[in-house]
Amino acid sequence: MGASLAREPSIHQLRLYLTLSEELHFGNAAARLFITQPALSQQIRELEKRLGVRVIERTSRTLALTEEGRALLPEARAVVEAVDRLKRVAGAQQRQISGRVIVGTIGAEASMAHTRAVLGLLRNRHPQLTLRLINLSFADHMTALAHQEVDVVFLRPPVTDDMELHHLATEPRVACLPADHPLAAFPQLTLAQLADIPVVGMPEQVPRLWRDFWAVDPRPDGSRVRYGPVVTDMESLMHTVATGEAMYFLPAAAREYFPRPGIRYSTVVDLSPSTSALAWLRRRRSEPTIRAVRHAARHVTFKAEADR
Repeated sequence: MGASLAREPSIHQLRLYLTLSEELHFGNAAARLFITQPALSQQIRELEKRLGVRVIERTSRTLALTEEGRALLPEARAVVEAVDRLKRVAGAQQRQISGRVIVGTIGAEASMAHTRAVLGLLRNRHPQLTLRLINLSFADHMTALAHQEVDVVFLRPPVTDDMELHHLATEPRVACLPADHPLAAFPQLTLAQLADIPVVGMPEQVPRLWRDFWAVDPRPDGSRVRYGPVVTDMESLMHTVATGEAMYFLPAAAREYFPRPGIRYSTVVDLSPSTSALAWLRRRRSEPTIRAVRHAARHVTFKAEADR
């Protein structure tokens, strides 16, 4: 039994193999992994020894996966992904035991009055809880929640079916335009007037329903949107708009939180509003820490409605 255990590849070796399979170049893969090329080569040879098959075909000029290497690739990826899931779930359980809540936010959501009210009430009600705030990008704000890298997220819907929401506020959406565009001079616009302007693109990791909602794609007449450069965060979005490469639709609060040189905001009279919301994974709704955040959010909105 000892001999068979010694032949099992390590997770580290499988991660190196997956990266090398993507790069098919020892130098590039080593640079991406922040290790030396000889160290990577040695680990791959050790992996082949433990598996009992060659996974890489080496020549003086090229690098390719062997037939065995291609066959093992999905299995290696599945093992690494399973270990990653195990670590994420363990991390979530550890946070629950220790009373730690990791709160994700996107854009300016951390600065919104309702977000500050929810977190303030949570601190007052549960002083033993440790709150950690993380600002997330467009690319990772939903995947971080799905992978349990954060426990809850203050975001802008829509979201995927594995998530639940508590709506906190509603506000109009506005067009974020280059200041030198002729339409930027108009305080009010229609979607039809904006039809020919490319819209900032979002990374593929962002769920399609979210990308389509914020790009208003398709438009009411059924036409599809033409996309400009892809961005990952608000600052790159602001830069892309300011340089005249594309426009985007944002919550009206962007006027206050994201004033920038080279940018103008216009009300879009026929555009549906947006909402701010607290999101959590449906399967985790009953965990004590998640439940505490949910109850705080519900109290804040109930009080806000009662005060109107």
